Amino acid sequence: MSYKIVASQCTGCSACEPECPNVAIYEKGGTFIIDPKKCTECIGYFDTPQCVAVCPVDDTCVIDNSVPRYQPPPKEERHEFHRYTGRREVYPPTAYV
Repeated sequence: MSYKIVASQCTGCSACEPECPNVAIYEKGGTFIIDPKKCTECIGYFDTPQCVAVCPVDDTCVIDNSVPRYQPPPKEERHEFHRYTGRREVYPPTAYV
């Protein structure tokens, strides 16, 4: 599953966009959209999804049940380019469901 933003409740404040570790949030038509192919529910980065944590409006970022739950890559492929440091880093070994 991934998260989606309820467009009718989104205020367009852009608080969520810089907080997403997967760069899955982008603006389109004055509201923000979460790309379900990139959203991992912040698994491997944070204990709670950051879009939900920083959103000033309750129930704007909700689970999208139409998308299958995120499955982490096999252990030997858990390297990913880290967008802040510019290095390849290993996912934390915790928080995978």
